[in-house]
Amino acid sequence: MTRTNHPEQQLTQSSEQQPLEIPEQGSELGELYRGFERELLVPLWTQIGDLMPMAPQSKAQPHLWRWDQLLPLAERAGELVPVGRGGERRAIALANPGLGGKPFAAPTLWAAIQYLNPGEDAPVHRHTQNAFRFVIEGEGVWTVVDGDPVAMRRGDFLPQPGWNWHGHHNSSDRPMAWLDGLDIPFQYFTDATFFEFGPDEVETREAPHHSRSERLWSHPGLRPLSLIRPTPATPLLAYRWEHTDRALAEQLALEAEGYDVTVEPGHAAVRFTNPATGGDVMPTLRAEFHRLAPDTATTPVREVGASVYQIFEGEGEVSVAGRKWQTGRGDLFVVPSWQPLAIETSTGLDLFRFSDAPIIERLELHRGRVEEANR
Repeated sequence: MTRTNHPEQQLTQSSEQQPLEIPEQGSELGELYRGFERELLVPLWTQIGDLMPMAPQSKAQPHLWRWDQLLPLAERAGELVPVGRGGERRAIALANPGLGGKPFAAPTLWAAIQYLNPGEDAPVHRHTQNAFRFVIEGEGVWTVVDGDPVAMRRGDFLPQPGWNWHGHHNSSDRPMAWLDGLDIPFQYFTDATFFEFGPDEVETREAPHHSRSERLWSHPGLRPLSLIRPTPATPLLAYRWEHTDRALAEQLALEAEGYDVTVEPGHAAVRFTNPATGGDVMPTLRAEFHRLAPDTATTPVREVGASVYQIFEGEGEVSVAGRKWQTGRGDLFVVPSWQPLAIETSTGLDLFRFSDAPIIERLELHRGRVEEANR
């Protein structure tokens, strides 16, 4: 795809590449700039190329983290690092190489691998950050949310709306690792975060197959009349893999029968939603699951806003802004804002995705563009 440089683009590029030269001391213009410095003022004309580019230019970089390298490090942390109060969680954050060492996968998104040994408790706390857990493998851990024990199993998506008490305990004889996703960077940069400690251990050791939230809210199309008012975040604390798997399989089956129900040929997708409103599960985070049938290639697309993906099952080639990776089970990759993404697979591929789309859309900043395929 060819690009034409407009005069405005040339001006912007020039202002980004050439630092401002302050006139020599004694000149009127030089004194003006030194006056700006003394009063902590910055003229827009020296910064506009960076502050107001022609299109989003994220400092985050496309990057891939391989599960077979992350998991051994998490296991070693389980041997050496305690999980009790102080460290609070044995969570290992993905640090985007373009963000100066900050523990952020993208400017608005946190992603981490959390690891819990057999018999361990992650202490109870609460925070304003919205969070979730996604289980790539294993079971045996219960997360207890405001006293409601919720089982964690492979393929489950477990949202954790902000300011709810929660802790985890591993009742099995095996360790378990999972993906944590939060809006920590967004709340950090907006100075909006609160945090509070709770008990050292979860308040119940009950281990029901279905949580109270599931018993109330997991019936398709049905809402309890006692809780009919909308809620800003989902009251359903577990979206089970068997339901996600069936929804994706039915989309591809209907497509094979000639019905136009997929987002593109061979590409089924579902969004996890708040059953009280039909909107996103949380005000700041969107979660989806995508399934590509064998021999499928997605159309390259750019979108405003960042996304993190984890490969749940299968293998495929991922291309982000020209970088290409062969990916497999558990691998994670980040797509920065306005970077083109394309995926192809010969064997089939399941992917979990989360993004900052609710923030972008609420602010009316969303843009998307389909790119020309370059294969």
